[in-house]
Amino acid sequence: MNIWIKWKILVVWTLLVGPVFFKTGAAQPKFDKSVFYEVMASGDLDAVNQELAKVAWAQTNLATGYMGALLMKKAGLLAKPKQRLKFFKEGRIQLETALLADKENTEFHFLRLAIEEHAPKIVKYHTDIANDKLIIEKNFKNLPLVLRQAILDYCKNSKVLQAANFQP
Repeated sequence: MNIWIKWKILVVWTLLVGPVFFKTGAAQPKFDKSVFYEVMASGDLDAVNQELAKVAWAQTNLATGYMGALLMKKAGLLAKPKQRLKFFKEGRIQLETALLADKENTEFHFLRLAIEEHAPKIVKYHTDIANDKLIIEKNFKNLPLVLRQAILDYCKNSKVLQAANFQP
């Protein structure tokens, strides 16, 4: 084979396939919890998709839980029922897997409660609301500031969580 053909194949492979195998830290989007909670509170499908990409790159053992919550949020923003159900089921599996791996993670209990409270009855995802509420109220004072603020912001539109329950 001609050296020029080999060279062209190498260049094409490097440009097209190489980035998949040689991902660098500079190209990785930064995961920020405050942005994550803004996206979860929004109704913006593009923002959810962008945040899903960030979480996919996140170097954290919590990524599965965040991904699950975002997928279920995305399900609520889609128009086609078949797609809605697909994303909801996938997200549910990821969030529940994260909860099984870390049963004491108050943040995941909060994410599940927020989703359960707004999930349609047909998906039958409402059974843990009372337990999640108790865990959140019990551990609220020990949570990071970003998460406490997200919970207090959520209380403004929640029928389950009330901000008065978190005051000293």
